[in-house]
Amino acid sequence: MSGHSKWSSIKHQKGAADAKRGQLFTKLTREIIFAARSGGGNPEGNSRLRLAIQKAKDARMPGDNIERAIKKGEGVLEGQVMFEATYEGYGPAGSAIIVDVVSDNRNRIVQELRSAFNRAGGNLGETGSVAWMFETRGIIIVLAEGKDIDELTMQVIDAGAEDIKVSGEYVEIYSNPSDLETVRKALESSGIEIEKAEVTKIAKTTISLDEHASFQVLRMLDTLEAMDDVQNVYNNVGISDEVMEKYLSK
Repeated sequence: MSGHSKWSSIKHQKGAADAKRGQLFTKLTREIIFAARSGGGNPEGNSRLRLAIQKAKDARMPGDNIERAIKKGEGVLEGQVMFEATYEGYGPAGSAIIVDVVSDNRNRIVQELRSAFNRAGGNLGETGSVAWMFETRGIIIVLAEGKDIDELTMQVIDAGAEDIKVSGEYVEIYSNPSDLETVRKALESSGIEIEKAEVTKIAKTTISLDEHASFQVLRMLDTLEAMDDVQNVYNNVGISDEVMEKYLSK
């Protein structure tokens, strides 16, 4: 499957630093709260909550924090009145960008997003302006090191996944969103260690930019990811390994 940006790998590599700043835990907590609020606090009957809890565990979030977030979602504990929203627009060089947010202040987050888009030379668009360029998929990331890709491919197919792609040091496994948890469990039962699993938006096709424009996009993505209210950021830029290495080394 074409169209998945390496930004998911960047986010994975930056995860430890995010956790130290508390940003990752904040984002995971909000996802658990909304998952519990929308589908109930029992993970057995709430697939979104099960995935949110697993992501929190993968990030080594304390169990007490997870339970507290579930109770907030259920309304057992008092918490801020927050809302979920998705915004979209164009970044540097016409790149398409989608941003999922959870916030307690709609005016503030819209102003912050508009400022970030404008500073990067882009603009915040209307609903639907770029969403048609993306599709929703489940993605599982495992380390490529020590893996027999042909054997892994057979395991992935048997597990019910749709596609597999080697991207640098990672292997990206794609599935239907509703099959993500089933595929993950099947792979884990086969002894495969999962680095990350999530439902994400993937560009149907990517655009190629020169190094300067690619850096502009990556800096903008960094800015967006650093916002506490931002949960996820998606884009349609194909970044080369060479450009990625230069960016990460800065």
